[in-house]
Amino acid sequence: MAEGDSKSTRAAAKFGQGFLTDTWYFVALAADLKPGKLARHELLGEPVLLGRSPAGQVFALRDICPHRAAPLSAGRFHKEASGAESVACPYHGWRFGADGGCMAIPSLVDDQAMDVSRIRVRRYPVAESQGLVFVWAAGDPRWAGEPSEPAPVFEGVVGGRPKLVDRMTFDAHIDHAVVGLMDPAHGPYVHQQWWWRSAGSQHEKAKRFEPRELGFAMVRHQPSKNSRAYAILGGEPLTEITFRIPGLRWEHVTVGKRQVLSLTCLTPVNDATTRITQIVWSDHPAFVLLRPAIAAGARTFLRQDGDMVNLQKQGLKYDPALLWVDDADRQAKWYQQLKREWAASRRDKRAFVNPVEPTTLRWRS
Repeated sequence: MAEGDSKSTRAAAKFGQGFLTDTWYFVALAADLKPGKLARHELLGEPVLLGRSPAGQVFALRDICPHRAAPLSAGRFHKEASGAESVACPYHGWRFGADGGCMAIPSLVDDQAMDVSRIRVRRYPVAESQGLVFVWAAGDPRWAGEPSEPAPVFEGVVGGRPKLVDRMTFDAHIDHAVVGLMDPAHGPYVHQQWWWRSAGSQHEKAKRFEPRELGFAMVRHQPSKNSRAYAILGGEPLTEITFRIPGLRWEHVTVGKRQVLSLTCLTPVNDATTRITQIVWSDHPAFVLLRPAIAAGARTFLRQDGDMVNLQKQGLKYDPALLWVDDADRQAKWYQQLKREWAASRRDKRAFVNPVEPTTLRWRS
């Protein structure tokens, strides 16, 4: 069976509706998923069991037992006579392997013939990459193959465990969450802290952009002089900001041989909710000496973005037409083009062609 089908055309729906499929979504930090742990998540409006077996294997299944719809994540691990590990449903003990296949129905007696191997729950391919857990959301829920591409890898993951992790929920579809976070012109109005920028400071900016894998990047440059937060790093920092569909945005800062990587993962819970996870790795001494202050600033910054995206719902509920202004909204336009091209390439079973072309964008902020 093909990796995706016509259902993946949901991604070509009106902005603010549907989801990209046949792609990787960030779901959890690997460190949060201990051996023997089962956790319930919601992804693209579907319940997903994310688990790590006692032996350390990470897997994901649809979190609904096909018998009476109890969540498998409320169950427990079971050791089969063969040595294989399964998850037992908390209601009647039906057991399922990491591949989604039913391994046992305890209520059956010996002379009741039933081929339990024909019973399955949906399996989601899973990958651990750089301490992150990604789940592959295929367009066809019946598809049982392997992903066509590896999980994302990020330059600048240094120093082992992250220095900072922050989580929050935006009451918005992922489309609005993405363009809200990548918008370069809202800073003077949403983020007005003294430590972030000079009061009332706005300058014309010109930044070079290039296409990157499944997205684009604001190529490496010196941060704007009215952005004070970079001053804590000392030296002459250089930064590059990259976006990749379906919802990964990261900033890689270098100060000499030191690095800071700030990764923001957007995970669509459902049509009206997006989970935001911000993760920072660094080998810069500032993250030892000033970690509490940096963490507080990062939380404040992200919550201001969230408050504005949530406030935007007051207007969006009337389904208004949205105006996109060049050059400040060009990244939002690229995001929509990238989504359409990804959906089209999956539908037509052809290679993805990045629609972004190198250019310099200008705006005031």
